[in-house]
Amino acid sequence: MKEKLDGKKKANKIKLIFIIILIAILIAYALYAAWQLFAYPTDVFLVEEGSITEEQRAEGYIIRKETKVQGNNYKNGMVQIKAEGEKCAKDENIFRYYSAGEENLIKKIQELDEKIDEAQKNDTSILLPSDIKLLDEEIDLRLAEIAKNNDIQKIAEYKKEIENYITKKTNIIGENSKAGSYLSNLIQERKNYENQLNSGSEYMKAPMSGVVSYKVDGLEDVLTPDDFSHYNRSFFENLNLKTGQTIATSTESGKVVNNYVCYIATILKKDQLHDIEQGDNLELRLSNGDEIASTVENITEQANDDVLVVFKISKDVEKLINNRKISFNIIFWQYSGYKVPNSAIIKENDLAYVIRNRAGYLDKVLVKVEKENESYSIIDNYTAEELKEMGYNSKDLQVSTKINMYDEIQTIANKNL
Repeated sequence: MKEKLDGKKKANKIKLIFIIILIAILIAYALYAAWQLFAYPTDVFLVEEGSITEEQRAEGYIIRKETKVQGNNYKNGMVQIKAEGEKCAKDENIFRYYSAGEENLIKKIQELDEKIDEAQKNDTSILLPSDIKLLDEEIDLRLAEIAKNNDIQKIAEYKKEIENYITKKTNIIGENSKAGSYLSNLIQERKNYENQLNSGSEYMKAPMSGVVSYKVDGLEDVLTPDDFSHYNRSFFENLNLKTGQTIATSTESGKVVNNYVCYIATILKKDQLHDIEQGDNLELRLSNGDEIASTVENITEQANDDVLVVFKISKDVEKLINNRKISFNIIFWQYSGYKVPNSAIIKENDLAYVIRNRAGYLDKVLVKVEKENESYSIIDNYTAEELKEMGYNSKDLQVSTKINMYDEIQTIANKNL
């Protein structure tokens, strides 16, 4: 009996030791798994269509053909005839300066308009043509447009049209009134003031065709496209321009800008060029996200591994009128296809693989890397012909050779699987 009890105790002791060892193994495995997860974090990535680029951040200076326009009476203040960004032809009036005593003259003309209107209502001898009614209707329409419009440029246009209609109306009334009448005298007095107002104004004409701008910064004759050879890092730094700063609107002068072409000049280091050459077509991404097409117009190596690169812009020139110095991205190339993180790519013997996860089953898949940047790659499947040319077939490789959209793939944590 005693021997039986001793045997039972011995068996229980062995079981206990076995359980303790098993628990210790499980704890060790859990710790190892936790360490593996910490050291090599596991992630699952869904294969989807995407694009990758190789880009370089740069700061550039806007260079354009532009001519500043300023008259003798610039201290009087100015009236815009052509609005900011509006196109003009050569010799077309773009703005004018106020004449001396203009405020007083305008006030007198307005007072006369009121007297003329009152006199016209009281003079029943005047037979007014239908033109007057049409002009009144046009004036009412423009007043209604002004009341519901928030566009300053449009409001200015409507006010100018109303002034023209009033002038036409006054002239018609004068032609139909009795000679020497009180009304005729008022109309003649108004014409005299109007002539005085117009003769005292200094009108400024466009020296060339282009786009009118009142963003004048004094660099119109400094940053020109005539000769790029004198541009270098110290030249640009001495301009003391702030990146992205909008050029202030001038109240004394304007300018006409060539709206067909402008240039962006930047200084890069040699190792930032990515083998670009003169004549290459590249996309530039502006700070607001817009992408504009460009051509490399000039590349000049300078001291201290500096390289002057000048990009020619032939579209969307108007987008760059408000600034002189900007930040932008040079897009050296852009590629689209199945986009995956580089951490999911396994490279062995000049071949590339990914680990696909389907319901917990891990499968090694051969893929072709089309293009890669620092973070992502564009991958595709090899064709049967390509595999044959490489001297392989799917049986020799003993791996899958087809990746599909929306497949789940593992990142670097599972590269040893």
